[in-house]
Amino acid sequence: MGIRDAAVGLAAKATQSLALGRGVDPVNVEPVGWWAHQRGVDKLTESFRAIPAGQRARLAKKTSNLFRGRSGDAAGLDVSGLHGVIAVDPVAKTADVQGMCTYEDLVDATLPHGLVPMVVPQLKTITLGGAVSGMGVESTCFRNGLPHESVTEMDILTGTGEIVTCSPERNVDLYRGFPNSYGSLGYAVRLRVLLEDAPAAVELRHVRFHDPDTFAAALGTAAETAEYEGVRVDYLDAVVFSPEELYLVLGTASEEEGPVSDYTRERVYYRSIQHPEGVLRDRLAFRDYLWRWDIDWFWCSRAFGAQDPTVRRLWPRSLRRSSFYWKLVGLDRRFDIEHRLTRARTGEPHRERVVQDVEVTTDRLAEWLRWFFDSCDIQPMWLCPIRLRAGSEKLVGTGELTAAADAPWPLYPLKPGTTWINAGFWSAVPGDLMGPDAGEGAFNRAIEAKVHELGGHKSLYSEAFYTREQFEALYGGELPARLKGVFDPDGRFPGLYEKTVEGA
Repeated sequence: MGIRDAAVGLAAKATQSLALGRGVDPVNVEPVGWWAHQRGVDKLTESFRAIPAGQRARLAKKTSNLFRGRSGDAAGLDVSGLHGVIAVDPVAKTADVQGMCTYEDLVDATLPHGLVPMVVPQLKTITLGGAVSGMGVESTCFRNGLPHESVTEMDILTGTGEIVTCSPERNVDLYRGFPNSYGSLGYAVRLRVLLEDAPAAVELRHVRFHDPDTFAAALGTAAETAEYEGVRVDYLDAVVFSPEELYLVLGTASEEEGPVSDYTRERVYYRSIQHPEGVLRDRLAFRDYLWRWDIDWFWCSRAFGAQDPTVRRLWPRSLRRSSFYWKLVGLDRRFDIEHRLTRARTGEPHRERVVQDVEVTTDRLAEWLRWFFDSCDIQPMWLCPIRLRAGSEKLVGTGELTAAADAPWPLYPLKPGTTWINAGFWSAVPGDLMGPDAGEGAFNRAIEAKVHELGGHKSLYSEAFYTREQFEALYGGELPARLKGVFDPDGRFPGLYEKTVEGA
């Protein structure tokens, strides 16, 4: 049986046997209301109290967007009543959302009001709590910052079992320390998030460049000025296939009527960006723009054959979404399918998974791109500029424990006024790429070293190999431990280093 036949068979079997959930089209999402929310909170706190003292706790969740394993015997917390939108206030342009609510549900609850969250991470099943306690990046980050910057208030279950409300004026240490804490301080139960007006469509310009230096300069200028060649830029990301094939993807909000593309069918979005010279234009309905990357999990659906024209015609449209590909990954991990196919095809004994998002400043981007493409054959790479939201600098100096931190969000210390470029790449390399005796995670370690040399850092949703000293230099020093001493003094949750590097 060939790979194409295997992919078709796998999709057919998975369609029959897996819980599929939602398709790719919008549904009517009604807010659950405050009474239902309180019932969900009560379930959560009761489950926490039922866990014996000294035993660790974690969320009992069925899905995850993390690419690192975890170990230990932590008991599961009941979050079954915390998956919804609580309320939408179209006048104040805010939404109160439960911690396990997905961005897909939030978007489908706010778009009927003509509103959308200020940052909508790329994958539909990312939750509000996950994006704020971890990392979420999208094409509005150059003007709206990271997801936690548009959160005005949070209720957090801390390690003491209490629900603590925090904001820029209340329990400021927790408010500033929660982003990038990855559950080491607690879990978000409720978040109040700011919304902005949603356009009808997004006009796209795909601009090709042929060298990293010119490209990096153009990306940085577009992020800092919010325009390109005299046209306003509302949405900004980029895709790089090689040092000679680099694209800015510039989006402008539009209320005009007109034809739009649909990438939930035969066409593949990232392939539509490629062209030999100049500027290529496209247009997407706004909701389709938000989820353009989810349809094919950026480009990772190709690993399952879903971009092969024959397979794509047979692949149910409703299953063209990241959550389904995650289910296939689960099957692969269980039965070692990819490894067996690769070994049969290439004879390679094993491959090293390389699933990372890193950040470097604009002035080091060209050097990073050259090094990466010289070092491996992974392509393409997604790029997204990040600039902290205007006004975030007002947080510096606030709180008792966090007052000394010179970045608004000290566990992920980006500073105002600086443009960072997030680079995402998700694939694998030959296990002996760095030499036959290089050891586990050799290329991932090389990536960490190069990014550190360039003055950058990386997101912690995937495998990390830092020593504790390296980690503390990048992610808040002693502050995570000091915060933990206040909000989780009995160690009911793993520490930040334990969780993100040691896999606790």
